[in-house]
Amino acid sequence: MSDKYLLEVDRLITSFETENGLLRAVDQVSLKIPYGKTVGVVGESGCGKSVTAMSIVRLLPQPSGKILGGEIHFKGEDLLHASDKRMRQVRGAEIGVIFQEPMSALNPVHRVGRQVAEVFRLHKKMSKKDAWDAATEMLGLLRIPAPEKRMMDYPHHLSGGMRQRVVIALALACRPDLVIADEPTTALDVTVQAQILDLLGNFQKDMGMSVMLITHDLGVIAESCDEVVVMYAGRVVESAPVEELFENPLHAYTKALLNSIPTLDTPPKSRLNTIPGTVAGLGDHTHGCRFCQRMGRTSPVTRERPKFKEVQPGHWLEICKECSNL
Repeated sequence: MSDKYLLEVDRLITSFETENGLLRAVDQVSLKIPYGKTVGVVGESGCGKSVTAMSIVRLLPQPSGKILGGEIHFKGEDLLHASDKRMRQVRGAEIGVIFQEPMSALNPVHRVGRQVAEVFRLHKKMSKKDAWDAATEMLGLLRIPAPEKRMMDYPHHLSGGMRQRVVIALALACRPDLVIADEPTTALDVTVQAQILDLLGNFQKDMGMSVMLITHDLGVIAESCDEVVVMYAGRVVESAPVEELFENPLHAYTKALLNSIPTLDTPPKSRLNTIPGTVAGLGDHTHGCRFCQRMGRTSPVTRERPKFKEVQPGHWLEICKECSNL
């Protein structure tokens, strides 16, 4: 394990037990998150981004979710073989998670203040009063107006943006070393998205924490991340520093994602570029190149799994003769 990286995931395999047997949702995924940096994970829905994140903190649906192989090292510690008690200590205190849906992440029958204060009581062993005061201060730091009043509200009393701030408060309360942000700006309007990302960026600078940012939005990746990992159908197809990836994308899927973004030069009312087809279901994944499967290619080179290699310093690529620009 390297002292340079806070988190190292190596050849992670996660499957789900279904009526059709074990189906792989994450197929030998490897990624690294350096200290104090933001790593973006991008891809369409169904590509395994959230399952990878939930595997790291071992919050997979039970009993169907299973981690079948690979390694996850956090600050040098093997999380896959850590006890349940140890994982409860890690979650919330050392690794914070900002869940995708704030309404489902918050308990609807408990006041916001109680839920945030519980983090301080559980991990910091504070008294009720000290935990309540710390939670109120945390809501204020996240620019929630009248935090003393909001502490008494239930989640349904708050707007989407305010609920998202509360979920961020839960994740950041104990000043974790790593924050996993699973699409933290989904379903928020553009102005609130910018505010949420600005808050995360400011906290990252103040705390020196690392961030794993899962998103569909390449604009968010370009603005907020230092490195980017592109996932497709449960695999990493390309990984590089963010400037390198945007200037020199090498995989056909990465290029297709970038081409689908409208630019200032795009003529008004013109048809936007899209990627043909859809991501295959878990039971339909091919062993070979999965983007070739989507594009309908059936040549012999697409039947073997492409190798994942470093083609330039820091730039990793799944090398398929049909999809790779080498």
